[in-house]
Amino acid sequence: MAPVLDSPKKDFEDRNFLRNEPLGIMGRVPRLGGFEMADYWVWCPSVIRGEDGRFCMFASRWPKSIPFHPGWLTSSEVVLAVADTAVGPYEFQQVILPARGAEYWDGCATHNSRIVRYGGGYALFYTGMTHPFSGVQPHEGLDLSDPRVITARASKRVGVALAERLSGPWRRLDAPVLPTKPGTFYSFLTSNPAPCVSEDGSVRLIFKARSYVGHVHGPMHLGVAHARTIEGPYEILSAGSIFSPDRLGEIEDPFVWRSGTGYELIAKDMTGKLCGEYHGGMHAWSPDGVEWQLHAQPKAYSRMLRWDDGTVQNMGALERPFLLIENDRPTHLFAAVADGPGGFAHAHRTWNAAIPLG
Repeated sequence: MAPVLDSPKKDFEDRNFLRNEPLGIMGRVPRLGGFEMADYWVWCPSVIRGEDGRFCMFASRWPKSIPFHPGWLTSSEVVLAVADTAVGPYEFQQVILPARGAEYWDGCATHNSRIVRYGGGYALFYTGMTHPFSGVQPHEGLDLSDPRVITARASKRVGVALAERLSGPWRRLDAPVLPTKPGTFYSFLTSNPAPCVSEDGSVRLIFKARSYVGHVHGPMHLGVAHARTIEGPYEILSAGSIFSPDRLGEIEDPFVWRSGTGYELIAKDMTGKLCGEYHGGMHAWSPDGVEWQLHAQPKAYSRMLRWDDGTVQNMGALERPFLLIENDRPTHLFAAVADGPGGFAHAHRTWNAAIPLG
């Protein structure tokens, strides 16, 4: 269990680097920074400084020839992009986790990657999906009623790949590290992994889950698991979820890290009830990664971005937050962003933005 200081609230407030005035702390965003690919939807940023000092972004992409949603469920793949500076622009290098056949638990699509250092190498947490049907063809209609989408969603599981170098080769585990379990809040799916690796190699893993309600899935939950090593086995640490509509609130896309007082978390506020902005970022704290409380100033970031040309834009989406932390201080907030008025159906562009932190 992480240590609890005598005055965690004061220390935590001192560490509240994002504050409750997002545009006052979130720096100007380079329009030519981040990572975008002309013919692909791009999502899920996760960044680490590489062996050569360059910045490596692991991201999800899938063809623009199919709908953004639910195309990611059937066709997403994890790729690597590289830049000389943290803000980019990032250039595509290679596909890291391609489709590998329906017989594998992650055989048709990979998504939600999170990169961490582990031992002398690296671990990549991600969500894998599969289905037994033919692949989606360019410009083919695809909606939530498609059997491929229904099966892929129900097959979502959290897994891990390992490598000695960021460029690979990557070794995927034969089975997911977070399978589902009947009668629990994670009986339907597990996804959106947010790992926190300690110096002894143990892992606290926050994850998204849904349970079966009849033949369909229920509302969104976050759970927490622990493992002594990156490959597991992982033990669920609470009988119920740690965040849900009935417990603290409904959030998605967690990012978790260690601080002097325990664990901290930022995530997408699904309703806006926690941070005051619909789909804005909320901020919470926990002494052990299991029992959580909202921060006194729970707003972590805004969907409103100020670009380096001085213009301000309320993004149609700003999700999958990831903090680049170097020398124990966060330097950049990465997020998947979309244009348009809101809603994936109205987006024409998606990319991973690099947001300097003041």
